[in-house]
Amino acid sequence: MTFFYLANQTQHQWYPPWFDYELVAGNSGIQIITFFFCILFFWLVAKSLKAWTQKISSSSKLGSNRAVFFQALGKSLPLLGIWGGLRVGVYFISLGPAGSLAENLVVTGLEVLLVIALSFLAYYLVDVPSSWLGRQTEKTESKFDDMLVPVVRKSLRVTVVVFGIVSIAQALSDKPVSALVAGLGLGGLAFALAAQDTIKNLFGSLVIFTDKPFALGDRINYDGHDGVIEEVGLRSTRLRRLDGHLVTVPNGELANKSIHNIAKRPFIRRIFTIGVTYDTTPNKVREAKAILEDILKDHEGLDPAGEMLPRVYFSDFSAYSLDFKCMYWFFPAAYWDFLKFSEWVNIEILRRFNEAGIEFAFPTQTIQLNQNSSVERSDNQNLES
Repeated sequence: MTFFYLANQTQHQWYPPWFDYELVAGNSGIQIITFFFCILFFWLVAKSLKAWTQKISSSSKLGSNRAVFFQALGKSLPLLGIWGGLRVGVYFISLGPAGSLAENLVVTGLEVLLVIALSFLAYYLVDVPSSWLGRQTEKTESKFDDMLVPVVRKSLRVTVVVFGIVSIAQALSDKPVSALVAGLGLGGLAFALAAQDTIKNLFGSLVIFTDKPFALGDRINYDGHDGVIEEVGLRSTRLRRLDGHLVTVPNGELANKSIHNIAKRPFIRRIFTIGVTYDTTPNKVREAKAILEDILKDHEGLDPAGEMLPRVYFSDFSAYSLDFKCMYWFFPAAYWDFLKFSEWVNIEILRRFNEAGIEFAFPTQTIQLNQNSSVERSDNQNLES
């Protein structure tokens, strides 16, 4: 690459004489000023283009391909502008003889900077297909494809980063891509041995996508964590617990343990025990059982198929009470509706038992004193006195 100096070809000196003095590495003041002016000029042009692209993006429909494209393009323009300023500016300065160390360093640096700028552009442009895929998945009822969108976005960005690193390595080493790929293969073996957990999590994500134990937005219970799935990535899955805490679970562990998918349950089952006192007569026991059966008969949320019907049994003689085992199934599995119905059941049991004069049992203890032993102990105390 041969460098020439437009500044030295000027016939009329319209600038002060000291601009011709050699200041840095044989470059005069006018050359250095022109160099930095090129950088500033191209950077300002890039900033102006960025403002223009942002204006187009904001005027477009929110989330459209047009809006996402111009927004991504605007993010990468400043770095491209700096590269353009440097690329033009070096033509106005002296880098020494052709093939010198300074010239080779500048040429290589410009090439690396161009790769970085183009990599940033490609990295940001990944949002365009991701946005399009996101709109397509919104049209489907399945939530499984919603899980794939962030994975596709991350995979594309990782690919861009890898290609950028390989291109930079090629520019710095002047070796063909095939030699670099072979080197990456050998280094990849050593990396795989050192990153077993990462590879385990990667295969765990593949198992999750294949087996589909849950989808985005599903409420699950995993290892004591009860919450909603927010994101499924290549390495981990994010679970928002009901108390608001965000739990990040490695996919390798998630794929090897039991997962209770609460969102997939077709119904909610409730089992509870009602205890009445031991002085309740057999007729009152039968009446209590009839009241419980009547409350749960044809209740709201009854099984549409008529298979899982309410059950009431006089089940046990416990330590403090005569127990009735009650159970019912609520369809569909709408939790807040289930709680509302359970509250109605509790109030209705309390009201009808009170009307029937049936008493609820609670833990009690009866202490009996032996009167004869107390009298003998009193007589012995009198004799001693």
